[in-house]
Amino acid sequence: MDKLHKKELMNQWKNRKPEMGIIGFYFIETQELFLGLSKDLSVGFNSAKFQLSLHSHPNMRMQELWNLYGENNVEYKVICKLKYDDPKEDQTKNLKELLDICLLEDQKARRI
Repeated sequence: MDKLHKKELMNQWKNRKPEMGIIGFYFIETQELFLGLSKDLSVGFNSAKFQLSLHSHPNMRMQELWNLYGENNVEYKVICKLKYDDPKEDQTKNLKELLDICLLEDQKARRI
């Protein structure tokens, strides 16, 4: 790969606009839903699944359900997507507000 092509790819990566939003882990057996924010939906689920598979997830109830029922008992859902304009602007505050709204809408849901 030449330097020009590499530089172009790096520029594309820096200027990309990842999908952000609220992700959900729904445990079918117990009908429990856990919601969390993700700054990149394409990797949000993988990160949590990796922690769960290593038995090191910070949410103890979620880890307990994962250990009892396994990955096949979980449905992964994108609950809602955040609309934003500037990919360089920090969206953490907006994501937290969106998560709070989603938690209010579903009183049974819990935070990841």
